[in-house]
Amino acid sequence: MKIETVGFVGLGLIGGSIAKAIKAFHPEIQIMAYMRTTDTLIEAANEGTVDIACTGVDGQFAACDCIFLCAPVSTNAMYLERLKPVIKTDCILTDVGSTKTDIHERVTALDLEEHFIGGHPMAGSEKTGYANAKPHLIENAYYIITPSARVPKEAVDVFVPFIASLKALPLVLDYRRHDFITASVSHLPHLIASSLVNLVQELDSTDALMKRIAAGGFKDITRIASSSPEMWEQICTTNKENLIQVLDCYLTQLAAVKKQLEEQDSDGLYRFFETSRNYRNSIPDSSAGPIKKMYAFYCDMVDEAGGVAVLSTILAAGGVSLKNIGIIHNREFEEAVLKVELYDEASYEKAIALLRKYRYTIYER
Repeated sequence: MKIETVGFVGLGLIGGSIAKAIKAFHPEIQIMAYMRTTDTLIEAANEGTVDIACTGVDGQFAACDCIFLCAPVSTNAMYLERLKPVIKTDCILTDVGSTKTDIHERVTALDLEEHFIGGHPMAGSEKTGYANAKPHLIENAYYIITPSARVPKEAVDVFVPFIASLKALPLVLDYRRHDFITASVSHLPHLIASSLVNLVQELDSTDALMKRIAAGGFKDITRIASSSPEMWEQICTTNKENLIQVLDCYLTQLAAVKKQLEEQDSDGLYRFFETSRNYRNSIPDSSAGPIKKMYAFYCDMVDEAGGVAVLSTILAAGGVSLKNIGIIHNREFEEAVLKVELYDEASYEKAIALLRKYRYTIYER
């Protein structure tokens, strides 16, 4: 089979980015799409991302060789039911959800396993919607692919190289293993970050001194607590069994650390911090993971009027857009006085080169 026509149900940040990537790397492929927000669909058509704007999920999708379900998890099942009677025999159905067991079970219940190849592009942004979609959003990001039990090998052999052609890094996994892995490296960290923020809020005094001092490192390690509550409620409930399992393991580890503290077990505490440091330092930094990477560096600066403005002007003149910039008041574990945050790796590298050219001292993590 050959992918010549691709359909999209939903054109938000992820769906829009994949559609734009397809147009960038395969301009000959025809894209049809449906989404409830008509104005956005018209915008995508005017930009040339979408060739056919559909008024519903109906017989028009019969022409598709591959259909991406990019709607909210709670509505994808409804669209599967609508697509079942119209898709052709060799059409590939896929999704972009961050949990896979729920959608695979629904596919099985609808007897669509011969068509379905689950997908999870491990990419994202604090910004949402088609307006923020970019063709390079999934570039160098792991794209987990979870074929159903009955989908033909030939379909997988077409879909995997297709995803790779969009510059993503395809990785084929069993959907159950995927959900256990993401529960450990993505879902649990979000729970921990949110629980830590809530704990500090509860322990803080009326003068909010903890909140004032907590800037810097605390805000960095808990930044994912700023994610959408609606999205994370859905993720947790659709992957609850795996999340409960890894949460139990985490609580057991915390209990062990508590015991080491109570018994003043210095050797045990040293090993705890040593093993975590060594494993963390061994994690590669060459590809995107499920938690969006932060592109930030620190910079020495004399505390004088106009210093931040001068630095900002240098970056603006060099065509670098700043995401955030601020003075670090809590510097116990920070190397410099100014923290500069960028939107992406290219901006990060360009900003560092520009500032070093002007003899700024830069500290990278």
